Amino acid sequence: MTSDWGEKSSAELMSRYVSKEMGYRVPREGWRICLAHEFTERRKPFQAKDVSLSNVWDHIGLGIRYLKWWYKKTQVEKKAPFIDMFRAQPLHQIYGAPLGGIGGGTITRGWRGEFCRWQLNPGMYHYKTVIANQFTVCLRRGGQTVYQQVLSVERPPTLQGWNWGYCGEYAFYHALYPRAWTVYHLPGQNVTLTCRQISPIIPHDYEDSSLPVAVFVWDIENKNDYDLDVSIMFTMLNGSGNKDDKSGGHWNEPFHLEKDGEVVSGVLMHHCTPVNPYTLCIAAREQADREVSHQTAFSPKGTCNGLWSDLITDGRLDSPTGSSPPTPKGEKVAAALAVGCLVPAQKSNSLEFCLAWDMPKISFGSREREHIRRYTRFFGTKGDASPSLSHYALTHYKQWERRMEEWQEPITQDSSLPSWYKSALFNELYFVADGGTVWLELLEDDDVSGGVRSEDGGLPAQPAVVKEYGRFAYLEGQEYRMYNTYDVHFYASFALIMLWPKLALSVQYDIAGSVVQQDLTERLHLMNGRYSAVKTKNVVPHDLGDPDDEPWQRVNAYLIHDTADWKDLNLKFVLQVYRDFHLTHDRQYLQDMWPICQAVMQSELKFDQDGDGLIENSGYADQTYDGWTVTGPSAYCGGLWLASLCVMCKMARLLDNEQEHGHYKDILDRGCAAFDKLLWNGKYYNYDSSGRELSNSVMSDQCAGHWFLCASGLGEGEFRVFPKEKIQSALKSVFNLNVMSFAQGQMGAVNGMRPEGTPDRSSVQSDEVWVGVVYGLAATMIHEGMLEEGMRTAEGCYRTVWERLGMAFQTPEAYCEKNIYRSLAYMRPLSVWAIQLALNMSQKDHTTNGDGTRA
Repeated sequence: MTSDWGEKSSAELMSRYVSKEMGYRVPREGWRICLAHEFTERRKPFQAKDVSLSNVWDHIGLGIRYLKWWYKKTQVEKKAPFIDMFRAQPLHQIYGAPLGGIGGGTITRGWRGEFCRWQLNPGMYHYKTVIANQFTVCLRRGGQTVYQQVLSVERPPTLQGWNWGYCGEYAFYHALYPRAWTVYHLPGQNVTLTCRQISPIIPHDYEDSSLPVAVFVWDIENKNDYDLDVSIMFTMLNGSGNKDDKSGGHWNEPFHLEKDGEVVSGVLMHHCTPVNPYTLCIAAREQADREVSHQTAFSPKGTCNGLWSDLITDGRLDSPTGSSPPTPKGEKVAAALAVGCLVPAQKSNSLEFCLAWDMPKISFGSREREHIRRYTRFFGTKGDASPSLSHYALTHYKQWERRMEEWQEPITQDSSLPSWYKSALFNELYFVADGGTVWLELLEDDDVSGGVRSEDGGLPAQPAVVKEYGRFAYLEGQEYRMYNTYDVHFYASFALIMLWPKLALSVQYDIAGSVVQQDLTERLHLMNGRYSAVKTKNVVPHDLGDPDDEPWQRVNAYLIHDTADWKDLNLKFVLQVYRDFHLTHDRQYLQDMWPICQAVMQSELKFDQDGDGLIENSGYADQTYDGWTVTGPSAYCGGLWLASLCVMCKMARLLDNEQEHGHYKDILDRGCAAFDKLLWNGKYYNYDSSGRELSNSVMSDQCAGHWFLCASGLGEGEFRVFPKEKIQSALKSVFNLNVMSFAQGQMGAVNGMRPEGTPDRSSVQSDEVWVGVVYGLAATMIHEGMLEEGMRTAEGCYRTVWERLGMAFQTPEAYCEKNIYRSLAYMRPLSVWAIQLALNMSQKDHTTNGDGTRA
C-alpha cells in the first residue's frame, strides 16, 4: 500500500527484492522491511545548540545550572543524569521487536537480526550489537554439507572463520508485536527459512506475561526434489557486550530437564557480577526426529574456525558434558546450541529454540534495597529458574500464539481499518515491556503510603490489587529516565487500562500513596534557580524516581521545575481515577481514591486566584509542555480543570455525597462561564488568555480535557462540559492549521500553530510534533465523529516515524518538520490505544470490547 501522498511504504520497497512465495505463515498486517533497505533520512537528536536565538535568553540560567549539576552528577558522583543533554542517544535505524515479557528485562533484536539493545539491569540501557549472537544454517545432502551461512548481512572484523555477508535483498522482516517474522530465501538452494519470534505479551494475563523468555521457531521449506538435513545453530555470548563481560568469573554449563514427558536441553551461561547477577539460557526441545547438540563454551574472538568446522563436518556440535571454567579477567565466553532435522523433498519442518534470562532479585542504583521480580512468584527466587523457564516457554508458546491471534484478529481482519493503523496499534505496544519496565512483588515491609493511614487521608499499607498483582513502573523514555512520569502516563495509560487493567490500578495506588506523603528536603530546581521541597503533601508527584537511585523511596527525580506548582498533575490523577473506574467498574478502587481526589482538588483550588472558578497558569512552563510558557487561564490546563470538576461531580453522585456534588458543580458552572469568556475566540480556544502577541496560537492539545471525558463515557448528556459545536470547531481548526497546513499534511499535528498558518516558534516545544499527543488528538476527533480527519492526523505520525525516519521500536517523544528529533523510545505514543477505545465506543453495535477482543 502507499500513503495518501504517494511515498512508497517499506512493504513496497521489500517487494522489489522478495517474491510473494517466500513468506511462510507471515501475517499480512504489520511493519515490513527488506533486510537490504537503507533509510535515506538521518536525523540528529535535539541539543542545546538547536535552541533558536529568540529562546536562548530564556534558558541561559537553566543552561548554567544544568551544566554545574551535570558535572557534579557525572564526574563527582559517577552517576548517569536522568536526562543527559550532552550525550543524547544517536539514531540507529536498526531496532526490531524486543524479546521478553513485561518487567523482567528485555533484549532487543534488530530487524536485520542483531542482538543490539539490552535492558537487563532495571531501567538502565546498554546499546551494543553483540556480533557473536547469531543464527547459522547448515544444509546437508547425502551426508555432505552443501551450504552453511550466518544469517546476517554483517561483515564483521571478528569471527572471520564464519561465512558472513548474507545478501539482504533475499530476506524481509515483519513485525506485529509481540511477534516478529524474518523470512530468508537461501540463494541457489531452493530453501526458505522463516524465523518466528514470540514473546509472552498477552492481554489480561498476569502470569505468563511476566516471563523473561522468548521463543524462536524456524519453519523450513524444502522446495527441492530431494531430501535435506537442516541444522540451525544459535550462538550467544555470556553477557550483553558491556564492560562487565570481561570482569571474570563467568561460566557455562549444559543442562537437561525432563518434565511432564517433555525434554528440554541447552546451555546455561552464568553471568556472575557482584550486583544483579543473572543466567542466560539457550535451549531446545528434544524430540525423536530432532537432534540437539551443543558447545558449552567457545571464545568469541579470533577466527573461531573450530566451532564453524565442528558444525560443517556433520551438522551437529560435539556436546561436551562438563562445565566451563570461570573466565579469567579480560576474557569473554560464549556458547552454541544446534538443532537438526530431516526436511523431505517438497515438504516442510520446523525447529524450536528458547532464549531465557533469570535475574530474580534486583537492586536499583542506590543499592539500598533488594527487590523481587514478578515472575519469581511462579518460578522461584533462587536464580536457578532458567531451565524451567525454557521448558515452560517451549511447551506453551503455541498456546500463547493462539491467544495472541484471538486478541489481534478482530482488529487485523477488520477491513474498515487501514493497514498502517493496525501496525501502529500493536507495534507501539513494545514500550510496555521495553520501557525500562519493572514489575515487582510487594515486599512485606512495603507501604504504599508511607505509614499514612486512611484516617489521616492515606491508604491501606498494602492495597489488595497491589498485593496480588505487584508494583509496576515504566520509564518516561529510555533517555528520560524517570519511572511513571505522571503527566506523560496520562496519555500512555490507555494501553495499560485496556490491556492490563490491574497494573493500571496498581500504578494509581502507588501514585495515590505518594500524594499523601511529603519530602521537605530542600533542593535546587534548575529552571528558576530556587530551592524548594522535593515533594509537597497532597500534590501528585511528577514521577516515582530514577532507577539509578531508589524508586518509590525517593520520588521526583525530575528537578528542572518544582512540579508542586504544575497545574496538570493533580487534574490528570482525578481524570484517570474516574476513567479507570468507568472501564473496570471496581468500586473499591473508587472508594479508596475518592479522598485522594478530594485532597488534590483542594490543593489545585489555590491556583484559582481570582475566584472565578477557573485556575490560572503561572507565566512559566508549569505543565507537561515544560518548555512552553503559559500565562493566566489556558485552553490546556483550564480544560483539564473543568473536566476534573465534572468527574468529581460524577464520583460524588456515585458515592451518594450530594454536598460534595453541589460544591464542585458550583465551581464547574462558574469555571465554564469564565473559560468561554476568556478563551473562546469564535473558532477555537486560545492558547492562553494573557493577551500576549502569541496568546491566540492554536494548540493541538487544547481539547485534552474533553478527550478524557469522552473516554470516560461523559462526552454527552448531563455531564457534557464543552459545547459540541465549539469542540468540533476547535478540532476542525486544529486539523486545518496544525495538521494540513504543516508539512503538507504529512507529519501529524504540530503542537502550536499561528492562525495565519505558520508554526508557533516561541518555544523549543511549540514547533514540535509530539507523537503521543497526536494519537490522543486523533482519538478526540474520532469521539466527535471526525473519523477521516482523526485517522489522517495519526497516519502522518506513523508514516513519519516508522517508514520515513527509521525509528521503528524507538518512537520518539518529538520531532520537528526538519532535521531534529527528541527523546527516542518514549512512553507517550502508547496513547495509540486511545484511538482503539474511541473506535470501539463509536461503533453502535459494540462488536468488540475495549481491548479489541470480541464481546
